[in-house]
Amino acid sequence: MLNTGSSFPLGATLSPNGVNFALVAPNAEAVELCLFDGTGQHEQQRIRLPACTDGVWHGLLPSGRAGLVYGFRVHGPWAPHAGQRFNAARVLLDPYAREIVGAYDGSDLFLGHDPADPEQRNTRDNGAVALKARVAAPGVGTAAPGHARIAAGDRVLYELHVRGLTRLHPGVPAALRGTYAGLAEPVMLDHLQRLGVTTLSLMPVQHRADEQRLLRMGLSNYWGYNTIGWFAPEARYWSGRAGTTPASEFRAMADAVHARGMELVIDVVYNHSAETDEFGPTLSLRGIDNALYYHLRSDDRALYANWAGCGNCLNLAEPRVLQLVMDSLRHWTLELGVDGFRFDLAPVLGRGARGDFDSRAPFFAAVAQDPVLSRTLLIAEPWDIGPGGYRFGEFPPGWLEWNDRYRDTQRGFWLRQGRDGATGLGDFAHRFTASSTQFAHHGRAPTASVNFIAAHDGFTLRDLLSYEQKHNMANGENNRDGHAHNLGNNCGIEGPSEDPAVQAERSRLQRALLATLLLSQGTPMLLAGDELGHSQQGNNNAYCQDNETTWLAWIGAHDPASEAARLSAFVARLTALRREAPALRSTRWWPADPAKGAPGIRWLRPDGGPMQEADWNGGTALAIHFESAAKDEADWLVLVNAGPEAVFFSLPDGSWQCRLATDPALDTGAALQAPQAGTAEVPRSSLWIARR
Repeated sequence: MLNTGSSFPLGATLSPNGVNFALVAPNAEAVELCLFDGTGQHEQQRIRLPACTDGVWHGLLPSGRAGLVYGFRVHGPWAPHAGQRFNAARVLLDPYAREIVGAYDGSDLFLGHDPADPEQRNTRDNGAVALKARVAAPGVGTAAPGHARIAAGDRVLYELHVRGLTRLHPGVPAALRGTYAGLAEPVMLDHLQRLGVTTLSLMPVQHRADEQRLLRMGLSNYWGYNTIGWFAPEARYWSGRAGTTPASEFRAMADAVHARGMELVIDVVYNHSAETDEFGPTLSLRGIDNALYYHLRSDDRALYANWAGCGNCLNLAEPRVLQLVMDSLRHWTLELGVDGFRFDLAPVLGRGARGDFDSRAPFFAAVAQDPVLSRTLLIAEPWDIGPGGYRFGEFPPGWLEWNDRYRDTQRGFWLRQGRDGATGLGDFAHRFTASSTQFAHHGRAPTASVNFIAAHDGFTLRDLLSYEQKHNMANGENNRDGHAHNLGNNCGIEGPSEDPAVQAERSRLQRALLATLLLSQGTPMLLAGDELGHSQQGNNNAYCQDNETTWLAWIGAHDPASEAARLSAFVARLTALRREAPALRSTRWWPADPAKGAPGIRWLRPDGGPMQEADWNGGTALAIHFESAAKDEADWLVLVNAGPEAVFFSLPDGSWQCRLATDPALDTGAALQAPQAGTAEVPRSSLWIARR
């Protein structure tokens, strides 16, 4: 029997009195709690939740204990064109589930509609195979709650996939490779600290369901952008060690990251769910209260708004849906130790009932006033495919945003000179100094710009210099998927090459792009594996490749003579240089025309004269002089040459010490000498960095 229990908190809450269940379903006629054996395959009992308060169905099970496996059957009308898709033949996953039992296999048993007639209910019962929740013991966290802990100007992001980073690492115990525990291994954290990384940005780790189309091809949604459990760590990244759960192992990893003084950010998907479009499975929200949880089209409520391109969009304009998201974020922060979030397709989160984006939407207001979440690191992917979906630079103060214009400008500047997509000095300088046009407003700082050359979506850095065309046939979409506008440069040969000249050019450009990234004002983000020269064989959309295509190959990475080790060491020198030079990581906007003797940036031509208006149009070479007014702070000089020939620069007065040259042929101990006669020769496609 169930007692009345309480409508708060939502989900399944364990107490000395038993387990309280609470589910938001205001349009439902009744809700049944279904209890299963430990495997989740055998339904043992159905009990109606006895009360409904303000649209929340609830009841207390006095005999309930941790480990209990359960799901819900929700009763109500089947009227798709009115937005209602209730089907009591479907066992539904609690959206507040902390641990999930079972897996979606793509079969018709998960469809709420009849596969032969989508207008009708699917009456076959799916209790044996449905996703269920397991009641979790409270409080896996023991340390202080996560919050941003790195100074904004010091932050260096590193985007990684938990499985892909460690799956092939020989220094990680075999049983832990590809898991949360594997990421926490000292050999992994040592590598990241040597690189100078401060902030780990994990690709999605919330429980996902793979798309039916991928399952039929024997593939999976490796990237993980198909969430169905917003409180449950993905069990596929759990080692399964005795005495642990996915949540406890995740929290132990977070604690290990924090013990190294680093931050942990996770990529989260609150814009859509894994239930996809009207022909997709009924796993949870669709069957609980479809019209509440999703944006439905006004012309036909059987159809979903699809601003995410994934079939549906969660409706955060509804208070109860907003509550689900906020509760999830606080859970990951307070219980699992996360310090921040990167929000996938973030404009969806700010869209109202009519689809208009508003940077003061309920979600942004709720986060801003929340005493926990307002202290976390908040990063937006500032675009979706909805109307007016590109909202770059329009997120609230305190938010960071992925800067795809930085990516394209730097690729165009370094890789496309004399070709389509080339960018000039004006664009280069604007992005190098944190894109003030987009961010210098409403008190936002330069660090709001998350600068990157490569990310999970697109070519790796090595592939950017090895391929000009995408090679995505393995994805099963006839190479139609993925970006076509890559702005790459294969250096004369498409794909791998043993030609020494090609290899040298790729190495030179690789280092120039990495140096530009880590010397630019803003928040730099490295893609995991770019420091090793990782290749995906030209696949620029490897979202479904859970194999050696995406797993980082570590063989030779610890051999000092290998290219991977040399490149990693180069990245470590760049981050050390960034730490040494306050001017390179300034959190204040540089004045456009600094007064004489005041700190600022002086933009100089190679002949030493100040850049004039006409000099910014096109061009491939300039000097950037970071001038300090303080006697105890050094001046810094960055010489940039993206042209095809070496350039001689006349240097500002003083004794300049070269700290780094990106051309591997020159960056030796012998090359790091003070220049003679006030000049420096910078080879083609390279930078030269010095201090005075």
